[in-house]
Amino acid sequence: MAGGLSLDHPWAFAFGILGNAVSFMVYLAPLPTFYRIYRKKSTEGFKSEPYVVALFSAMLWIFYALIKKDAYLLITINSFGCVIETIYTLLFLLYASKKARVQTFKMIMLLNVGLSSLIVLCILLLISNASLRLQVLGWICVAFSVSVFVAPLSIIRQVIRTRSVEFMPFNLSFFLTLSAVVWFSFGLFSRDIYVALPNILGFTFGAIQMLLYIIYKDTKAPKSLETEGKKLSSVDIIVVNDTEVKTATNEETERAKEADKANSMGIEKSPV
Repeated sequence: MAGGLSLDHPWAFAFGILGNAVSFMVYLAPLPTFYRIYRKKSTEGFKSEPYVVALFSAMLWIFYALIKKDAYLLITINSFGCVIETIYTLLFLLYASKKARVQTFKMIMLLNVGLSSLIVLCILLLISNASLRLQVLGWICVAFSVSVFVAPLSIIRQVIRTRSVEFMPFNLSFFLTLSAVVWFSFGLFSRDIYVALPNILGFTFGAIQMLLYIIYKDTKAPKSLETEGKKLSSVDIIVVNDTEVKTATNEETERAKEADKANSMGIEKSPV
């Protein structure tokens, strides 16, 4: 996402303002998804990749805006993006299974800490020419803006495999597609190749997601996928003799079931 504050190109300025408004909606689009995650205390079949990569891209665009200077709209929308994507990522880490949590944490350390720090240091220390610095950083931003649109590929594969769009939020797909159209128009009118190029691909992937939603919108997710988060959880609630309630690990749950079965057959039950 990008934006500037210039009246030299009225249409570019208009699309920049509109782009900020649409991008604001893009960042808020996953709210229903995370409300569901919070309510169910599980990430179920949702993926963290789009949010981690979007956070990384927003961080890059802020750095680009600081190097370019006077790109106030760019700084504003991407600062908001950094805040909201950080909240989404923290919520995902809070309610994800252990495996998903570890994978997400590795992505954060690799992209948002390691690679972002490397890019900043290389741009500031290795490139002294201001124009060349902006050009190199611009192409880096293009590459990772593309990755924001490519990140949902894992969700697209899942939709095709399960024939269900339950875990591909429609709001996010719609607003990403609309955002790509608006920002492409901005890049076209302002002759900014760094903005226009990635949004061509963004519109393409957004259109694919919308098409998949139309095809599979009436198909329910397999039960195995719906309960994935619950099965991977390390804590369950079990009931012993219909009165004693306690928390236990999955292993202890299995032992309790075996003990109850033995008890019903008149065999002495081992303590859980």
